[in-house]
Amino acid sequence: MSNKRIVSGMRPTGKLHLGHFHGVLANWRELQEEYECFFFAADWHSLTTEYDNTGAILENIREMVLDWLAFGVDPAKSVIFRQSLVPQHAELNLILSMITPVSWLERNPTFKEMQDNLDAKDLSTFGFLGYPVLMAADIILYRAAKVPVGHDQLPHLEITREIARRFNYLYREVFPEPAALLTETPKVLGLDGRKMSKSYGNSIYLSETAEETSKKIMSMVTDTQRVRRSDPGEPDRCVAFNLHRLYVPDDERAEIVESCRGATIGCVDCKKILARHLVETLAPFRAKRVELAARPELVDEILAEGSDRAAREATVTMTDVRDAIRL
Repeated sequence: MSNKRIVSGMRPTGKLHLGHFHGVLANWRELQEEYECFFFAADWHSLTTEYDNTGAILENIREMVLDWLAFGVDPAKSVIFRQSLVPQHAELNLILSMITPVSWLERNPTFKEMQDNLDAKDLSTFGFLGYPVLMAADIILYRAAKVPVGHDQLPHLEITREIARRFNYLYREVFPEPAALLTETPKVLGLDGRKMSKSYGNSIYLSETAEETSKKIMSMVTDTQRVRRSDPGEPDRCVAFNLHRLYVPDDERAEIVESCRGATIGCVDCKKILARHLVETLAPFRAKRVELAARPELVDEILAEGSDRAAREATVTMTDVRDAIRL
């Protein structure tokens, strides 16, 4: 199965929103039907930016994994684990850090970007500079053949490939160079028209109630150039219409477009239609999440079992690594 193995992780920031579902979970749900998947909560990666605010990480992991389970990531089909429960990640990270040139890390396109965006946080740390090495360890520890990424993540994966290549050159071939499994994800805008993000406060969460979702939908920005109800609208300018494309059936959406441009439907009525379809679509997943959350020990049990399975695979790899470097 090694040629069908995939590894992917997510930093635990708490409950997930629609952007996470369309950007990651929907893809994971499909991949687990075809590949041997290792999905992990990247809690050590959280420390690269939240090193001074660790109190919420464990609870964030539980909330995040509940969303994974409720929305279709199946522990019977995938290995679901916690990064910090598999110490081989740290061991391989240390070894790889010895052979990774600093210049490779400094050219990482998100290094300066994140420093600029999080200017209130001191990110001039060894761990933050070196997080691509930890990311490489996460992936090649399981000798993954492919990694699901978007186009914007290709430079990160290339660093992983370079590190694996350098290890194989210096010692002997232990690691395959993981290939990109490019994933196309729909653009999910938040309530205010910016990318849906917890930090922007513009998100619709997978775990919230139908009433909370409907209220948020009714507050969404629409066509800002449509001043009066009698003015013709343009769905392509409407923020809310981005979600219509994802949740409203094609035939009904076509009618809405015609009615909007003909000013025979107002934005309030249009958003009511969206809210109804969105709530109906999410209802079975949310019901399952409530059921899962009633068993507080469940997530910890799944993570413990998955981490044991991951550690067994990691042990095999690290035996080969130590043999290669003659330690």
